[in-house]
Formats: sequence, structure tokens, C-alpha cells
Amino acid sequence: MYDLRFWIELFLVILFSFLIPGAIYVAMVVKHSISRKTVLLLGLALIGLAGIDAVLLQHLANEAAHTSTILDDRLFASELSVALYLLPLVSAGIGVNIVSHLLIMHLAEAERNFDRAQTDRARNR
Repeated sequence: MYDLRFWIELFLVILFSFLIPGAIYVAMVVKHSISRKTVLLLGLALIGLAGIDAVLLQHLANEAAHTSTILDDRLFASELSVALYLLPLVSAGIGVNIVSHLLIMHLAEAERNFDRAQTDRARNR
């Protein structure tokens, strides 16, 4: 029972670390036009996936500490575990960068609209 659950959780870590973020990156790069809402949702999805991945990694590390097998101890109790935690950090960082970019673009457009409205009001007086 333990072995099956461990392998399922390890598969989920791989899914949330590599496959789904990779598909999101490819979707954003391949599309020639993409709406702001879609980009926002994809950025938030990357942040959410990173959170799920970090929780799964922590759970697997906790389970590995309580088993007698050497393979999972080497994976989660070594320097390699730092590399495993870097993957969700990178995905979350890219997601935050995407959301930040959208916010900056929205604020710049709002400022331009405000300046245009001020200029139009000054001309109409």
C-alpha cells in the first residue's frame, strides 16, 4: 500500500513540476495572440501549481524520513532535494512575473487614458 501511494505521489510531483508547467509555457509561446485574461489565468495557474508541488514534495520528504528504504532517503535527504524544491520556485517566480507584467501594462494603459482625458478636458475649456 505504501509503495503504491509513494509512486502515485512521485508521479504527481513530476506532473506538477514538469509536465503541466511545460505545457503552459508551450501554450504561451506558441500562441500568436492571447488575451490578457488567459495570460492572467495561466500565470495564476503556475503559482498554484508551484504551491501544490511544494506541498507534495514536503509530504514525500516526510514519508521518506519515516521509511527504511535507501532510495527515497537519498532523494529527499540529500542536496538533490534542494534541486527538487527549485522547480516549484521557478514556476512560481515565472507566474508572479507574468501577473506583475500584466498589472504594469494595465496601469500604464490606465495612466495614458487618464492623461488623454485630462488633455481633452483642457481643450474643451
